[in-house]
Amino acid sequence: MKTALPPGETLIREGGASLQRGAEVVGGRLFLTNQRLLFEPHAINFQRDAVETPLSDIEALVPLWTKLFGLLPIVPNVVGLKTFSGADLEFLVFSRKAWLEAIAGQMEQHVA
Repeated sequence: MKTALPPGETLIREGGASLQRGAEVVGGRLFLTNQRLLFEPHAINFQRDAVETPLSDIEALVPLWTKLFGLLPIVPNVVGLKTFSGADLEFLVFSRKAWLEAIAGQMEQHVA
């Protein structure tokens, strides 16, 4: 993880992931902390900006599918996020169910 965690922020889960950004699928790593979801792209991507989403900004979590040609569902491995600030993000991950449960669990603790 390149991004430093401030005091009080702890890493909950991490793993390889890809983020759909326009025509490019950006490979990298996804990190869940007790305060945010952070995607850090690998250096070999054209688009190298990290994406940071505070847990308080996540409006909805949606299990999605990778689609062939954008139409035909082939693999149930996408975590979709809709944010209150208007972003729609799609992360291709391994163990989608575990990611959805971990994010939802941290969102519940963050609100409590």
